[in-house]
Amino acid sequence: MAQALLSIQILPKLKQGDDDIVPYVDRAIEIIKASGVPYRVGPLETTMEGDLDRLLDIVKAMNAAMFELGSPSVLSQIKLSVDAAGNASMARLLQKYPDGK
Repeated sequence: MAQALLSIQILPKLKQGDDDIVPYVDRAIEIIKASGVPYRVGPLETTMEGDLDRLLDIVKAMNAAMFELGSPSVLSQIKLSVDAAGNASMARLLQKYPDGK
């Protein structure tokens, strides 16, 4: 499949009485890290780079993990850029801003 960039903000509904979303977000990022794809954590979303099918599998795993942690429902907001020529690249898009400024 094509090379892609996928940004995700995962918003699990918390269990009754639970008000700490951090363990859920940490688990989602652990799944991305374990996948081995290049990624960049931002303040509102995390961006991954790789084969589109692989990235979508990671999103499925992230959602499954939210349910395993007890979330009754999950909202995943996704931005997707797909390039059949293989040019989707965080480095290319950010080369002008190497230190994030």
